[in-house]
Amino acid sequence: MGFNVVLTTDRTMISDHRGKEFLGFGTTGPPILFPEKFWLWLFAPKVKVDSLGRPSVAPYGFRKIEAELIRNGFNAGIVDPDHLSKHKDSAKVVLLSHHDYFGFGPPSSTFASLFKTETVNARSFKRLMSSPIMEYWRKNDVKFIAGGPAVWHFKIRQRERKLWKISTLVFGEGEGVVCPLVRRALEGDSLPTEVYTGPLTADEVEDLPPGHEIINDPRDLENIEADVVWVKHVPSLNEIPEILFPSVNGLVEIMRGCPRGCKFCSVTLRPLRFYPLDKIEKEILVNVRAGIKNGVIHSEDVLLYGANGIIPNPERVLKVNALFKKHYRKIAWAHASIAAIVKGERDSKLMSKVSEIILDDHQEFWGAEIGIETGSPRLAEKIMPAKAAPFDVKKWPELVVEAAGIMEDVGLVPAMTIIAGLPGETEDDVLYTLDLVDELWDFNGLIMPMFFVPMGMLEKERWFEAYQMSEVHMELLKRCLTKGIRFAKKIIPMYMKDKWWHPLIVPFLLWFVEKIEIVSRKHNYLSYPGEHRKRKLRV
Repeated sequence: MGFNVVLTTDRTMISDHRGKEFLGFGTTGPPILFPEKFWLWLFAPKVKVDSLGRPSVAPYGFRKIEAELIRNGFNAGIVDPDHLSKHKDSAKVVLLSHHDYFGFGPPSSTFASLFKTETVNARSFKRLMSSPIMEYWRKNDVKFIAGGPAVWHFKIRQRERKLWKISTLVFGEGEGVVCPLVRRALEGDSLPTEVYTGPLTADEVEDLPPGHEIINDPRDLENIEADVVWVKHVPSLNEIPEILFPSVNGLVEIMRGCPRGCKFCSVTLRPLRFYPLDKIEKEILVNVRAGIKNGVIHSEDVLLYGANGIIPNPERVLKVNALFKKHYRKIAWAHASIAAIVKGERDSKLMSKVSEIILDDHQEFWGAEIGIETGSPRLAEKIMPAKAAPFDVKKWPELVVEAAGIMEDVGLVPAMTIIAGLPGETEDDVLYTLDLVDELWDFNGLIMPMFFVPMGMLEKERWFEAYQMSEVHMELLKRCLTKGIRFAKKIIPMYMKDKWWHPLIVPFLLWFVEKIEIVSRKHNYLSYPGEHRKRKLRV
């Protein structure tokens, strides 16, 4: 018997990316040099499925929604995109989720703008929604509900939303609202077109457009008739279920929210909650029992687990890392912050102590995404004033360099992000960022430049696209590309060495990097420290 509530997404999301989380970022690129099918094979290979088409691993956030439905008695499950036909006639509701439905996310939109083509992940999702099974469900009045981090894309792509007959968009945390919405859909009731979740201030309530209905209890969604509903509810720790089936690459969440309040980020709009260790361990064990040996600690800032505001709590940070290392051979961090790295190390040698827990015979380094965003103290103060807290944001570049030295010493290899085209950015701001990239030149790590995408408190600002780039912006992209090529040659053999196919794939990946270097040199895309100071660049 098939599911009557099917949760699904495209291949770029339902894959373990060859057991290497970072490889998944390959799907945010355009299919150049090689055919698209090859990009999918390399960066998002298919995973094993059971007789119902359920994948061996699935995105962690989707697993949470799946668990919430199952624990409330719904006949629901995540289904691999290649096996949806197994539920062809049983499905009544289809839930969609994605990190980047149309490739509007910062990495994808940067590549799409530069190369003037859709990225692999955007093409993959469009292909899923145009597939025969999706068309069959639409003709048979199956209800579609979309959520996830990238659901805002559908507000821009209204044509596709209408074409694909997506009834409802869910913004924010979905655990509290998914069951009432699905229950309504199964009973054949009309659905609200948009549902928002989370707290509202008095000023925000006053600013809501006409027609927005505000409710406190998610259960009231079953009866409300409004088209647009704001549910002033944040799932408590008890209301957030533990996953029932394995997550992609053993990823497990330890907290939600972030206290730093960066204006370009939507996560800061969510209140902070820390999962207790026993709840975390239950989810780790779901993965371990399925044979997953390595994992990712997910948080917007791992070093703020159990923190008092923005001051790290060494005891709780060490305990949560020790818990993950107890069950996994290797671990990585989803995110950490510059300020917490510096504060933790200065106060208690926290990073050094974490390193002693993580690094052993199985693991010689670990990774994390680190947001730099800009090298300009002026711009940092304007758009992310608490990013440096408890330190003075005017010292932002110095803090970044200090953190880079700490990471180098303890074996943390970062993928650092910077944002080009931030609102109010000037030529001097970009030059400051170039200077900072030069200071980071010899440190381990990638620096990934991304075009500004209007999100969070800056959602009404203008997108930044390739045609808006000045010579200074172009120099910044070239500098980051050159550093990336240089570092990739060093890290690829280390990153892949634990895989049995290491001798086969590493030569190919190194050749791939070399090919990029050759093309970059041919088009004069390579740039080295100090070059922006040697010649006058036009804005």
